[in-house]
Amino acid sequence: MTGNMLIAQSGGPSMVINESLVGAVLAAKMSSKIDKIYGALHGIQGIFDERFIDLRAESDEVLLRIAKTPSSALGSVRRKPTAEDCKQIFEILAKHNIRYFFYIGGNDSAETANIIAQEAERQGYDMCCFHIPKTIDNDLLCNDHTPGYGSAGRFVACAVRGDDLDNRALGGVKIDIIMGRNAGFLTAAAALAKEDEDDGPHLVYLPERTFTIDRFVADVEACMKQYGRCVVAVSEGIRGEDGRAIAESFSNETDAHGNVQLTSGALGENLANIIRERLKIKRVRADTFGFIQRCFVGITSETDAAEARLVGSQAVQAATSGNYKSGTVAIVRTPGEGYNISYEIVPLANVAKHTREVPDAYINEAGNNVTQAFIDYARPIVGALPPTARFTALRK
Repeated sequence: MTGNMLIAQSGGPSMVINESLVGAVLAAKMSSKIDKIYGALHGIQGIFDERFIDLRAESDEVLLRIAKTPSSALGSVRRKPTAEDCKQIFEILAKHNIRYFFYIGGNDSAETANIIAQEAERQGYDMCCFHIPKTIDNDLLCNDHTPGYGSAGRFVACAVRGDDLDNRALGGVKIDIIMGRNAGFLTAAAALAKEDEDDGPHLVYLPERTFTIDRFVADVEACMKQYGRCVVAVSEGIRGEDGRAIAESFSNETDAHGNVQLTSGALGENLANIIRERLKIKRVRADTFGFIQRCFVGITSETDAAEARLVGSQAVQAATSGNYKSGTVAIVRTPGEGYNISYEIVPLANVAKHTREVPDAYINEAGNNVTQAFIDYARPIVGALPPTARFTALRK
């Protein structure tokens, strides 16, 4: 099958999403099955508006610089299409003789590609629809981990290590609110900051465990008695006993999908106020990392960047092989010694819609930190952190 290719990006940007884009474009340039290579601006909205740019015209030099640039070079979109929208998208793709369609994003993007693939089959139109995985939340099914997570996790670990050094110098309690509505992988990455037993974060709270204010206060109090200070990493999606995100009570904003906005900063300030009032601690500070976690320049995980490039090229190679009409590339951890992965093509339906959570084995029994199993899982994805040191006389 020979024809044109269209690629687009969707959802939250990341530090390595352009690696996947460029990996796909470079592979397409080498394929005899692909003629024109289009990029749609701002995801499916760009398809509706037929705003395409010619990516084959871009030099390899420019593409390789784009690959190293964080955020979505084609622009992104927060639009969850209906089945009727996808039918319209298919008609536009057919109009431009698009025979290879690639959508970089999370589970909603996989669902979009899946619906378009089904519509193409109903219409008898010969086309390959592929999803290329991306999410800093690390919550895609069938994947050991997803491109974007390693670099965002590296930012979180470095930022929390910096906060721990700041807190060590001045004391008190520091609370860091980290992205993660339903899955706590990104918040869990804060634990990689810890080198010595008394290093922060001393407490880590994920949305996979019920969060109670009384237990939180008791945990902080115990930490203050043990270390004389306390650094806390908290997922923005922590949930109370009713199953609702606690931050929902502090925010009236909603995102494009109708979800209550959790990154407003209110959760951190409210938790800080509770600690001030109940424990009478004067120096209590809170920061919400927010969107800065996604596109910070100069802190990309080398492993993450390399794997992101490869999932893009693997998707194009699979699509042009003639063996698949649709699919998504999954990163699979290979059992054995050391860090080894493989890339597998799995059905779109296996990844679409649903998400995964942090496994129980990665969360400690008390629900206020992670286990060594998580550290062993995440460290090779995030990579080594910049070294720090303390005077020997001050080490415990």
